[in-house]
Amino acid sequence: MPSTRSSFNDDGFVLASASPTDADLATLSTLLHDADAIVVGAGAGLSTAAGFAYSGPFFEEHFADFINAYGLTDMYSGGFYDFPSPEHKWAYWSRFIYFNRYEHAIGQPYHDLRMLLAGREYFVITTNVDHCFQRAGFDKRRLFYTQGDYGLWQCSVPCHAATYDNEEIVRRMVAEQSDLRVPSELVPLCPRCGELMTTNLRADNTFVEDDGWHAAAARYRSFLQRHSEGRVVYLELGVGGNTPGIIKYPFWRLTAANPHATYVCANLGQAFAPQAIIDRALLLNTDLAELLSSLRGAAE
Repeated sequence: MPSTRSSFNDDGFVLASASPTDADLATLSTLLHDADAIVVGAGAGLSTAAGFAYSGPFFEEHFADFINAYGLTDMYSGGFYDFPSPEHKWAYWSRFIYFNRYEHAIGQPYHDLRMLLAGREYFVITTNVDHCFQRAGFDKRRLFYTQGDYGLWQCSVPCHAATYDNEEIVRRMVAEQSDLRVPSELVPLCPRCGELMTTNLRADNTFVEDDGWHAAAARYRSFLQRHSEGRVVYLELGVGGNTPGIIKYPFWRLTAANPHATYVCANLGQAFAPQAIIDRALLLNTDLAELLSSLRGAAE
């Protein structure tokens, strides 16, 4: 089933080394059409295909003052910069959240994927924190954001396991900041212990898994258990090597355990699978925007 144009990478995995053929795309269309269930695992590559970029012209246009003041080279690494005060930090982070969570267009790949899954038995697990799935109209009961959400804050300690929506105050921070600072009264403080708030993003053991996180995790586990047999497609989209234990490795294990399952890995330059499941794997070295657009066109 893997693309006929494949090779072995340095770790001994089978790697798709060329663009998929029309036959590969037809195979995927058939797999999705005939599936009893589809489990989507989405990584940063999907948002990249949808136009999200942490460096380049967008960053240079909207963060020029921070680049000039601090020598920042990209939006992502800027998030780890040791700013001189909480007011300076939240001037940067409010703008970061504003553009990546609230203002950036969602991107056609998310809309195409939603249309492909419409009426199907599916669930999405994602390491993305930009909330594009829900903004694109996916059923939130079928989504599990494992790594957090730019739109949520938590206590930095943390003193309690709750998160808080930040849209209103983020928009105020962006509107009212000047000289790379937000007004001191806008710096978010924990309503219980008074310590600084921080973004609800998994970076270390202070990440808060709130009630919503645990409910989504339970729904995901239940979905996997209900569909441990039958024609299940594990559709991995744009998942890199930073956190393979969340999506990639579990998808491999689940495919190996179910003789009727298929693992699909679509990723530009990083589509690979272990030899143990290669007879039930489809590897697509492709741009995700083009792939999802073609699949939607074929389905319509």
